[in-house]
Amino acid sequence: MIWKRDWGLFGRQVFAWLIMLLLYVAILTVAFLFLKGTWLYLVIGFVFVMAFVQFFFSDKMVTSSMKVRIVEEGEEPRLYAIVSRLANEAALPMPKVGIIEHKSMANIPNAFATGRSPKHAVVAVTPKIMSMLNSNELEAVLAHEMSHIKNRDMLTMTIGSFAVMIASMILNNAFFIALFGGARDSENGGGIVVYIVAMLVSVIVYFVGTLVTMAISRYREFAADRGSGYLTRNPDALISALKKISEGMESVPADRKREVSGTNSFFIIPAISGKSVMELFSTHPSLEKRIANLEKVRAEIRGY
Repeated sequence: MIWKRDWGLFGRQVFAWLIMLLLYVAILTVAFLFLKGTWLYLVIGFVFVMAFVQFFFSDKMVTSSMKVRIVEEGEEPRLYAIVSRLANEAALPMPKVGIIEHKSMANIPNAFATGRSPKHAVVAVTPKIMSMLNSNELEAVLAHEMSHIKNRDMLTMTIGSFAVMIASMILNNAFFIALFGGARDSENGGGIVVYIVAMLVSVIVYFVGTLVTMAISRYREFAADRGSGYLTRNPDALISALKKISEGMESVPADRKREVSGTNSFFIIPAISGKSVMELFSTHPSLEKRIANLEKVRAEIRGY
């Protein structure tokens, strides 16, 4: 196997974890400043319970929301054989293999990997992508997903999205919290100050968390593309697959894209036009940049 440790991804993940730690501290600080009595303990308890659930059950939550049906070798021999071969090549445990049957996603060309560790990984594809791609292209796409597992970047995205989710909940329920939570300094006339500080911190957590997770998401796609090229020794197959998938996305109705936009971070190519969103807030790099990245891998493999 040709494989190079992506130190750029590793460094970014370490940095992201440090940022997320600070964001969690900020969230708990907001709870401490903004709430008192039973409400404080309820919110802190809720945060820790949600973190536990997110860590240990994120793969089940994702596969359940996308209606992934786990299949055995006899049900999908072609798909299973490719994943098994790639797992062996990458020195990874055999992940669970699934078919995405969600009615809004089944006809969209997509594949994704999820799970907190290689031992708990799931690789899933839509029927559309299996029918659209030839064997080499499908193998390249699945190698991309196996690279996510190899790089252990899925957990970073899970933890990052959790911080953003908590901040979003605080912002969306600010009035309710203010009404029933009771700021600590409300008796001394400082309640409004605490409220403003809490909201400002929540806004900062939300935007910083979003920017960090989006930046990591874009870089991890580059890393997974490179990993696919190394595993298959055929980066041209992934270039071809990405072009086909991108063209396939263009034919997907706009209302269908909106239905699945919340899961774009799980798409190999997002179900939205890259020109319609600012790159800073995009979960994926542009197709042109991904192709240029793969062309560098091709040159490297050929020894140019």
